[in-house]
Amino acid sequence: MVDDELSMREYLELLLHRDGYAVTSVPGVKPACESLEGVDLVICDMKLGTGSGLDVLRAARSRPEPPEVVLITAYGSPAAAVEAMREGAYDYICKPFDNEELRLLVQKALEKRLLRQENSGLRARLLPGLGVAVGQSSRMQAVWALVEKVAPSRSTVLVTGESGTGKELVARAIHMRGSRASQPFLPFNCAALNEGTLESELFGHMKGSFTGATHERAGLLVSAGEGTVMLDEVGEMPPATQVKLLRVLQERKVKPVGSAAEVPFKARVIAATNRRLEAEVKAGRFREDLFYRLNVITLELPPLRERAGDISLLASYFLSRLAEELGRPALRFAPETLALLERYSFPGNVRQLQNMVERAATLSDTDLLGPATLPPAVRGEAEPAVTANDGGEPRLGAGFNLERHLDDSERRYLLVALKQAGGVKTRAAELLGLSFRSFRYRLAKHGLTDDLEPGGSAEA
Repeated sequence: MVDDELSMREYLELLLHRDGYAVTSVPGVKPACESLEGVDLVICDMKLGTGSGLDVLRAARSRPEPPEVVLITAYGSPAAAVEAMREGAYDYICKPFDNEELRLLVQKALEKRLLRQENSGLRARLLPGLGVAVGQSSRMQAVWALVEKVAPSRSTVLVTGESGTGKELVARAIHMRGSRASQPFLPFNCAALNEGTLESELFGHMKGSFTGATHERAGLLVSAGEGTVMLDEVGEMPPATQVKLLRVLQERKVKPVGSAAEVPFKARVIAATNRRLEAEVKAGRFREDLFYRLNVITLELPPLRERAGDISLLASYFLSRLAEELGRPALRFAPETLALLERYSFPGNVRQLQNMVERAATLSDTDLLGPATLPPAVRGEAEPAVTANDGGEPRLGAGFNLERHLDDSERRYLLVALKQAGGVKTRAAELLGLSFRSFRYRLAKHGLTDDLEPGGSAEA
């Protein structure tokens, strides 16, 4: 608290102490500038004898982690307010002021300060985490350079790449490196919901617009404020929703389900897909005009097998994080273990590598992770079979990997269903109790042929 009037300093110090704040009060510019260390908020009179509150404001703004500044003046004028805001003040208040007005201003200023600190901490955690997507390979260095360029812009970005390459991580990096970092980042999987629910989640709905709509709800595009909405697996979006999304992106307005009025939104849109949208457009499954609207800037993530030089770097990074979490700082890979990882093709990309490192660190009895801690497939051995004991209960062999086993089972059932359905995918989906969209999504996840129309056939 900075004021050259002792009575005002004592009054405000008492008022804010009652609200639980730790308050230091000083009478002028020089002691104020010497007392800024560790301060979250400065409340400063604009007129300070021969000095000015703007001098304190400038000193505060020059600090590495500047506190918020609220200026108080009995000589309030539009020019003074404009100057204060231009210099970076949070706000100003004129004497005489209402106590509640000041309390609310203090609360809001400190909330902004806290949000900035939390965001700074998140960025500090996230940017080292970009090792998941950024490596020493030239291709990933090019990706990171493009992230830095597009982050400050408002342009729509399309992030492409196989499953597990780190598309959401890169989308978060774009968000965090731009001016929207203090606003929400809302990822949304377009393949996870049916058409009606998808539109309600994205665009919002009015009360009574459908069964179960018991109250009005804003969609993600509006709820994100000036943040970022990531449309993951946008290639799975139904055709009718594609039409609506195209209009939404063109007009920057959404029409909630059941509403006749449009609502503007300010969020940035980042789309992601593991499909080749150009091929989807040619096949008639994705609108060409929507593709060009989303494809303002394309950021393609290479699969891990095409940047093998990053595998050891990434594995070591994941292990260092796990070592900290597990309280085992001496965890390390044996050279032959890293050599095996570098020779493996990683069909599940970075996500598979991360899971593999976690498995090795969790199951190892020693701090040195040898080849035996890796799955049999990485060591060049066959995956151990799941046998049954006399009671019919599965007996799991050493090195059994549940995730791989479930993936293999799902792939096998997809192929069996296609075979029994004569290659007709709608029928195959019915045999598995899946919607056609879910069936197609699973085909794509396993890299199975999916270039035919719903009623077409395919070899299994």
